[in-house]
Amino acid sequence: MIKIIRAGRINSVQDMGRSGFRHLGICQSGALDRTALAIANLLVGNPRDSAAIEFTLGPCELEFTFDTRIALGGADFGATLDGRPLLPWWSVRARPGQILKLNAARHGMRAYLAVAGGVNASAQLGSRATDLQAGFGGHGGRALTEGDALSAGAPDNPAAAIHTTPSFGVRAPSWYEPDDAESIAIRVIPGPEYDLFSVAAQKTFWSSSWTLTPQSNRMGFRLSGPELKIKKGVDLLSHGVLPGVIQVPPAGQPIVLMADAQTTGGYPKIGVVIGADLAKLAQLRFNRTLQFVESDATEARAALREEALYLQQIETAMHWLRPAR
Repeated sequence: MIKIIRAGRINSVQDMGRSGFRHLGICQSGALDRTALAIANLLVGNPRDSAAIEFTLGPCELEFTFDTRIALGGADFGATLDGRPLLPWWSVRARPGQILKLNAARHGMRAYLAVAGGVNASAQLGSRATDLQAGFGGHGGRALTEGDALSAGAPDNPAAAIHTTPSFGVRAPSWYEPDDAESIAIRVIPGPEYDLFSVAAQKTFWSSSWTLTPQSNRMGFRLSGPELKIKKGVDLLSHGVLPGVIQVPPAGQPIVLMADAQTTGGYPKIGVVIGADLAKLAQLRFNRTLQFVESDATEARAALREEALYLQQIETAMHWLRPAR
């Protein structure tokens, strides 16, 4: 078991989320930084989409009661395993009784703890992800609290070979910053209602620095900045929305929908964050800024191919490690 000694902020069991249920009003859920989740899983021999623990900001503390392999991906929490530093993007063995401590995040917002075999939460609708709004999936459909105990699945044979390999790690994705950036660039494709905004509002959208407010959560990232004005006389029916969509409510302050976002909405969609940049956005800290950079479908697909190649390189390297016992 993995015992939760100190729960910290909103930490939950997440995988890559649910797909195919939006027509029933069921959101995607899953890791906000899917890249970090995939890498952490690969480093312990799991499939990329295995369930892991998503930590937000910290601090928190866990105890392992079994011999396993663990890896952290994502933000640097200054983690230690029995007092010895455990860097992000690093895979080590954990022994029964060892304590993993995550301090307040040094930079970034979210880290992912993968264990060999994956976190063994009950699968619902094809996923172990926690839907915090609907209250199902993960560990009782809620955030983790002190005293909770999570089990791990049985590692498959390839993971068993990795289990005895000395500690190792990989380089972080190229866009991860060694320190917190005061501002980041997020690529956006103009949305279906882009032309409903005035020319001045369109220019403001691209040229302004937008601040991530503390009112943000897994449903949506609320931004503050200059008001974006829509043309008068526009009345939209409720329509389907997805993670990455940027809606603009009447107050004129954008909201970027994230993994736990609702499935429909009536606010105009000025843009959509490209898939490859959602992980980058997920690591932006409160009160830091971002700037939107205009992109297109061609660039979005190329960015996803680049990410897929990077993950494939890690997967290939893991196969090289497995025989070296």
